[in-house]
Amino acid sequence: MQLFVNRVIKYLILSDLIFYMGWGLLTPVFAIFIIEKINGGTPLVVGIATSIYWIVISVLRIPFGIFLDKRAGERDDYAFMVSGLLLGAIIPFGYLYSTWPWQLYFLQAVYALGMAMSLAGWSAIFTRKIDKGREATEWSLSATGYSLGTGIAGVVGGYTVGRFGFEPVFMAVGILGIVGVLLLLVVRQDILKTPRTISSQYFNWKEIFNR
Repeated sequence: MQLFVNRVIKYLILSDLIFYMGWGLLTPVFAIFIIEKINGGTPLVVGIATSIYWIVISVLRIPFGIFLDKRAGERDDYAFMVSGLLLGAIIPFGYLYSTWPWQLYFLQAVYALGMAMSLAGWSAIFTRKIDKGREATEWSLSATGYSLGTGIAGVVGGYTVGRFGFEPVFMAVGILGIVGVLLLLVVRQDILKTPRTISSQYFNWKEIFNR
């Protein structure tokens, strides 16, 4: 079985792998960071911070998707993907200077904003650039890369925090995130040179509920 993928899909997968590998370093120890380093950090603060991220990203994904679907061409998709990922990449540096829960909540909301933007653009481009007849394989490659990278990084992150503290981990997460963004710049021309048309000028909510 051949695992060859086209150039755009390859870099989208690599970018995803590197970016989420970075966050995989932090995810297993993030709650510990809040408890130990945030003034007034409690399990409730951990829960609120987590909820803010998931609620904000959930609220924004559909509007961002609707907006991008109404725009012809892939320039907007690409801009959302790159700028959103970059926003997510700089958030770990903000954690380094966070001491109060409100600062943490703000960063979580901004992180969710960036990821909602990035995922909306990434999903649109990946869906259109995927190789015909290899959809299941290439979506599986994307999911496998993300999962494998995150899984391996979890062990590394836990060890690094135990040995050296949180600062090196936050720095590594930010640096890997920026590398993930830079990988997307490699295929900028490949993405933008392909024209795209839109099926409808306006989004009709009734179509969803009448199906």
